[in-house]
Amino acid sequence: MSVKILADSASDLPLSFYQEYDIELFPLKVHLNDTEYEDLKTIDPKTVYNAIREGHVPKTSQASPLGFEEVFTKMAENNEDGIYIAFSSQLSGTYQTAVMILEQVKEKYPNFNLTIVDSKCASLGYGLVVKSAATMAKENKSKEEILRDVKFRTEHMEHLFTVEDLEYLAKGGRVSKASAFLGGLLNIKPLLNVEDGKLVPIEKIRGKKKLLRRIIELMKERGHSLDIQTVGISHADDEETALVMKKLVQEEFQTKDVFISSIGGAVGSHTGPGSISIFFLNKLPS
Repeated sequence: MSVKILADSASDLPLSFYQEYDIELFPLKVHLNDTEYEDLKTIDPKTVYNAIREGHVPKTSQASPLGFEEVFTKMAENNEDGIYIAFSSQLSGTYQTAVMILEQVKEKYPNFNLTIVDSKCASLGYGLVVKSAATMAKENKSKEEILRDVKFRTEHMEHLFTVEDLEYLAKGGRVSKASAFLGGLLNIKPLLNVEDGKLVPIEKIRGKKKLLRRIIELMKERGHSLDIQTVGISHADDEETALVMKKLVQEEFQTKDVFISSIGGAVGSHTGPGSISIFFLNKLPS
């Protein structure tokens, strides 16, 4: 029996991917105009970005504890083995909630074989870890093999991203108000990455073209065998820039597999429209 892969919507994989690979999806919640939506399931990213452009401030909350309980219980009853790869515990309480619910379910089903992994990744960086695990599960690889791959990728996944306006990250408490104000004044684009699951600013660059070139430079410094790995690009309603980025990557590194996806409503509520992120490994699995 193949291993069941579970993930939440902060992986920014398209809904069709979850369906194709039979991945159990736990949607994060997006609160907009006094209504609670399920990210990816009952609200699409474009709706969130249009609302932000109109001045609304969406709020987000973690995946439903009840959703975890229902899925975990059903899997335990069916004697299914699983791996839930979770959004970084530094950016959401979803991982901790899932661990707590699993402990409760195991009181009734002590032999339930589910492993929960804190990916310490975000957006499509997290999504690429899930994508690899789901592919291995489809090939009937053992749970141990898949977990080894997941662990490796979570430890070696590079995240580079920028936001159109630092104000969105400031509103969500992700960066200071002062740095957001200065960024807006000077057309300065922040370049951030994820270190140990947290958002960390690296540098500030004036103008978009310079920024994209700088991302390529950092990929040269940090990446490994970029021609033979999957490079992920996610965007917040800015497919045009994502395609420019893809072209730069392919010209520079001869990368054959570039996977582009939209940043979902939950992550996009904090980054705002216009964000671009790129993800790749700094080392390849042996």
